[in-house]
Amino acid sequence: MSKKRGLSLEEKREKILQIFYDSQDFYLLKELEKLGPKKGVITQSVKDVLQSLVDDDLVSKDKIGTSVYFWSLPSCAGNQLRNVTRKLESDLHSSKKRFAELSEQCESLKKGREASDEREEALHELKSIQQKHTELKEEMEQYADNDPAALEAMSSDFLLRNAIEVAHAAANRWTDNIFTVRQWVSNNFPQAKEELDNLYKEIGITDDFDYFELSPMPVSSVTD
Repeated sequence: MSKKRGLSLEEKREKILQIFYDSQDFYLLKELEKLGPKKGVITQSVKDVLQSLVDDDLVSKDKIGTSVYFWSLPSCAGNQLRNVTRKLESDLHSSKKRFAELSEQCESLKKGREASDEREEALHELKSIQQKHTELKEEMEQYADNDPAALEAMSSDFLLRNAIEVAHAAANRWTDNIFTVRQWVSNNFPQAKEELDNLYKEIGITDDFDYFELSPMPVSSVTD
């Protein structure tokens, strides 16, 4: 035999409101706690249910002397529901208007940003250059992290300095390529400046992106 399902919060609210509508009278909390179980709302739930109705302005309360009285009339609930309906209709109208404005703005922003083979090729090349730049940067960081003694074992001082200079020149050459492509893309797609700036940041081209500076490395730094 299945267990009887308890009332939901909304059902409890309706039961308590029905007490007020049937009698159109004023009640103390303790009186409602006695009447609640007759409507299927247990005594322990009456206070919380009543408070939720007060919060939604469906039940009024006032303190008279040392006692707090609660009441609700069908006309008051009707006015409250009409006020809520008007507010929701107003919000819906505002939302529809805002949606139309945003849709129009979206269509406007699409102009001049149409996909083309030239644009896709430029973006692809920019991404490829940045990837190569990242690889070179990681390679240089590996050299920087290596122990001087290990570098000495791999090659002579001259070969090491020469390798670093070659890597440095290559990195700056690719950096120069990146600046060139970035300038070209910006000049040809000025209307997409914000989108391009976001793309640059995503692939690592930030405001501090610049050429590498090669610090002098004395022989002692390798052989000591």
